[in-house]
Amino acid sequence: MTALPPASRARRTALPVALCAGLVAALSACAAEDPDEGTNGVGKLTATQIESKAQAAAGAAKAVRLSGTLVSKGVTYKLNMRLKTAGATGSVATKNSTFELLRIGDALYMKAGAAFWRHAESSGDGEGSGSSGSSAEPSGSSGSGEPSKEDIQAAEKLDGKYVKVPQDDPSYKQLRGFTEMNVLLRGLLTLHGEVAKGGRDAVSGTRTIKVAGGANGAGGTLDVSLEGTPYPLRFARGGGGGVVVLTDWNRDFPLDEPAKEDTLDYGGKLPRTSD
Repeated sequence: MTALPPASRARRTALPVALCAGLVAALSACAAEDPDEGTNGVGKLTATQIESKAQAAAGAAKAVRLSGTLVSKGVTYKLNMRLKTAGATGSVATKNSTFELLRIGDALYMKAGAAFWRHAESSGDGEGSGSSGSSAEPSGSSGSGEPSKEDIQAAEKLDGKYVKVPQDDPSYKQLRGFTEMNVLLRGLLTLHGEVAKGGRDAVSGTRTIKVAGGANGAGGTLDVSLEGTPYPLRFARGGGGGVVVLTDWNRDFPLDEPAKEDTLDYGGKLPRTSD
């Protein structure tokens, strides 16, 4: 066996050493990589600053889609609403009912199936009244909660129609609240308690930074976009109060008056429901 000259041995030894050094340098570079590279820089701010940025971005927006769940007074509402300052359109569902809402300015319309209206008619408590001015529990109703013949006939007339909600009806203010962009966003984007910055996450593929209010997010947790405008993309209410996702920021949508043949002016007050 021929012995290698000293110079050859030195070159062969230097090669793996150089490879190892290069690997260490590469790993060190990855470890030191800036997590905010390519983002809007919001992740470098304090929790309070991030919250303020998100609120400002939402306040300047002209439109948004809000979907998810909200829990209020023991009732869980499932929302899918497109909102803008001029009005809104979308759906609201509870355990017992599902209906659509359309608001154009101050004009508010409600659309639901016959089953919804049968439930409304038969659960009347005497506070509401129909177009005839009679009690929401029509004459002929047994009061047992079962819809009467009159209930069924009235519900069939309202089935699938846009029913205009009178502004003096007790339900007008509550229903309109589901369509008010600024009202909903103010309520959803306010964290309670001392705010703290959380970890990184993603909402529908968009990188986010979390900001939480109170101990362990008891005052709500907000996901703010790290890409482009720092819009709030998800809000989890504390205490199991629901989670909503906010998308389609500033994406406009049409608000068209329903066709006359699809619209009914119920007159007076709407039937009451148990929700």
